[in-house]
Amino acid sequence: FLEVEMFSHLLRRYPTLSNYQVFARGYAANSAKPLFDKILIANRGEIACRVIKTARKLGVRTVSVFSDADRDSMHVKMADEAFYIGKPPAKESYLLGDSIIDIAKKCGAKAIHPGYGFLSENAEFAEKCKENGVVFIGPPASAIRSMGSKSASKHIMQEANVPVVPGYHGDDQSIETLQSEADKIGYPVLIKAWMGGGGKGMKIVNDKKDFVSAVESARREAVSSFGDDRVLVEKYLVRPRHIEVQVFADEHGNCVYVFERDCSVQRRHQKVVEEAPAPGMTEAKRKEMGEAAVNAAKAVGYTGAGTVEFIVDEDGSFYFMEMNTRLQVEHPVSEMISKQDLVEWQLSSSSGNPLPLSQDQLQIHGHALEARIYAENPDTDFLPGTGKISFMQTPQESEHVRIDTGIRMGDEVSVFYDPMIAKLIVWDKDRASCIRRMFDALGEYKIVGLTTNISFLKKVITHDAFKSGNVDTKFIEEHKDKLLTSKERIPSSSLAIASLYSLLRETTPNAPNPWNYLSNRRFNHNFTRKLQFKQGEELLDVQISCDSISSDWMVTIGDETLRVNASLLDDNTISAEVQNHSTRATVVHKDNSLFIFHNDDVHELTIPEPSFTSSSVSSGSLLSPMPGRVIKVNVTEGQEVQEGDCLMIMEAMKMEHQIKAASAGTVSNVFFKVGDLVEAKKVLIEVKGTEDE
Repeated sequence: FLEVEMFSHLLRRYPTLSNYQVFARGYAANSAKPLFDKILIANRGEIACRVIKTARKLGVRTVSVFSDADRDSMHVKMADEAFYIGKPPAKESYLLGDSIIDIAKKCGAKAIHPGYGFLSENAEFAEKCKENGVVFIGPPASAIRSMGSKSASKHIMQEANVPVVPGYHGDDQSIETLQSEADKIGYPVLIKAWMGGGGKGMKIVNDKKDFVSAVESARREAVSSFGDDRVLVEKYLVRPRHIEVQVFADEHGNCVYVFERDCSVQRRHQKVVEEAPAPGMTEAKRKEMGEAAVNAAKAVGYTGAGTVEFIVDEDGSFYFMEMNTRLQVEHPVSEMISKQDLVEWQLSSSSGNPLPLSQDQLQIHGHALEARIYAENPDTDFLPGTGKISFMQTPQESEHVRIDTGIRMGDEVSVFYDPMIAKLIVWDKDRASCIRRMFDALGEYKIVGLTTNISFLKKVITHDAFKSGNVDTKFIEEHKDKLLTSKERIPSSSLAIASLYSLLRETTPNAPNPWNYLSNRRFNHNFTRKLQFKQGEELLDVQISCDSISSDWMVTIGDETLRVNASLLDDNTISAEVQNHSTRATVVHKDNSLFIFHNDDVHELTIPEPSFTSSSVSSGSLLSPMPGRVIKVNVTEGQEVQEGDCLMIMEAMKMEHQIKAASAGTVSNVFFKVGDLVEAKKVLIEVKGTEDE
């Protein structure tokens, strides 16, 4: 009777809710404490959308906030309500904690979900939420503060008998002390910011002579990202694996580990591919690391979702690295193998409910992989990119394939925020099947408008070392010759298809007039058409002919002639039979370029411009490699420089990028000053070489 009454009450109160949502609310209210009616999400992008999906499933209303850059973004459209928060820079919008709390109180949101990044590990924000009667969906401020300081957390872990890496975590931050401690530890050493994570403020130093400049750079990144320039110095393990443990605790004293994730494949200390469970992990080692992670959480009175990160040496010994006091970017792989919704756990536990499962009830099901799709160029040291996504096709989501994203076709990747476009997550019965499924899913992910790392990700997961589970944090660096190979020449079959796509797009009718289909025919002679493309610096000449009888095209590329029959299926899909081999390709025409997705690869061709429209810059000009902000200028006009000298430092996505002299010479012009925002491929500095004099 009580359950029927609860069901009826909820239907009356929330007439638009589905039966599942009503049941979820009724279950929560009948078994323990009810979930919040409304929450505010103090974040943007894919994590905001991720939280909204679970909240909607549970019948919890959501409020989003947005900056000028995100006014029309996906997370704004998905939320039930949205409020403007400020200008695009995070410090003028998403980091305005007081304003966000005011909005929560104004709209009646009972709790704030911080997502990850921004305010998610800000102890002061968590305290202010509590002071204003708004629940912070995360750990207590004391736990954030303890674990947010890498130095303090190391001492706490030592007292809790959790192994830590040898290093200096002291308060004396003078260069002399840091240098002395690094010398004692022995090189290589790792400099890390006290606060935060994500690879920011982290520098590897292999030689004593580079230590001071590395500290200065780490401090600048730390201040920019976390507002704190303190660093610590640790022994750098040369070939470690990065294995982290998902933990979850409630206010009733329960704490479990939702197994481990291997995040060893990284670039610039940031994760690229994550998987669960970790390859080669034994049950005994899993239990040992899991219990150590639980002890770490209990040592600081932790509640909510958190991740304890360990580095694992070649001999299997593991050391505490840090604890991220929030939901991690890579949490979906843990959800896929445990079949649990960790955001649902967050909403339930922060409402005062106990954890839904005990450690013994949690089980591992199959294997999961996550690939982070970034707007970046792996072949230029993973420099981030910005721009509008003019075309996007994604794999179909299913029980095996999941996409977490906050970006749609037509959206723009901004210089102000992280360049991640999406997280592609796949699940299957075992690791080998999972890798095959990920490869197929990546092949179905097609993006035009900016450079992505999709092709690179495919190379990573199909590398023999990765397939065998032989990975560590040096994986990309060690195998870069195969992973970062330059683009090969487009195969003749792909070039033929691209050429016919161009021709058919010209001749295919917009209306059903049968005479338009005959534009390639000349009834008394053959039709011939010459096309020219450019791939990189190479010119590619193509000749297409079709006689008056055959419906096949003869495509000549150099000394090779291919017989092709092709037809357009839609604006971007062409079906073709090349030399009696049936195939299909996706071709996108953007501006002066063609992007050809064919045979698990993508190639870009450009249509050469007439010589009178082309332009160039002087050989001594240094161009901005990506959009960003100038944070340091090391030279003045008239100054002599040597090859390799750092002339300027730019910041993009809170990471520093050095602009170095390509050759010795004299600085003739400096076009930008500290604080200037610079677009990509702009001339920053001109250096006049000795040969120019």
